[in-house]
Amino acid sequence: MSRVGRNPIELPKGVEVRLAGRAVTAKGKMGEHSVMIDSSVEAALADGKITLRPRVDDKETRVRWGTAHSLVRGLVKGVNEGFTVNLEIVGVGYRAAVEGETLALQLGFSHDLRYPIPQGIKIRCERPTMISVTGVDKQKVGQVAAEIRALRRPEPYKGKGIRYKGEYVLQKEGKKK
Repeated sequence: MSRVGRNPIELPKGVEVRLAGRAVTAKGKMGEHSVMIDSSVEAALADGKITLRPRVDDKETRVRWGTAHSLVRGLVKGVNEGFTVNLEIVGVGYRAAVEGETLALQLGFSHDLRYPIPQGIKIRCERPTMISVTGVDKQKVGQVAAEIRALRRPEPYKGKGIRYKGEYVLQKEGKKK
């Protein structure tokens, strides 16, 4: 039995959930989002809780049961609180700014980089060296943050580049004389 899947998912106040076959749709203060769960797992809504049960008890279904539980839990948390990934830019002259629907980045290249902001994602720059990626879908927020980080990964000698907030970059020793 899946230990994760066995626990019911509590619905916070202000979150509405609809079940339609394999689709689980949630609506909350951050927006609306839906996720498709595996056909071997069935979902039920009762008393402000979502419970997931496997249709058949075998190893593959138990794996999918836990995955479906995590997806639905992330869906409920996303529409209620949202997900945020913070990035910080390290380097002299490196900065970012939101211009309309694009993120303008100056990362030491001969030209500015422009990253189009995807639908359903909000990007804010509190400071020129801080980027905050927010959205309802955990996977999409993480993917956008990873794509922005990939534009200029932190290099190991001076530590310059875009990194996740709190990420430790192991710095190598430079050339010796």
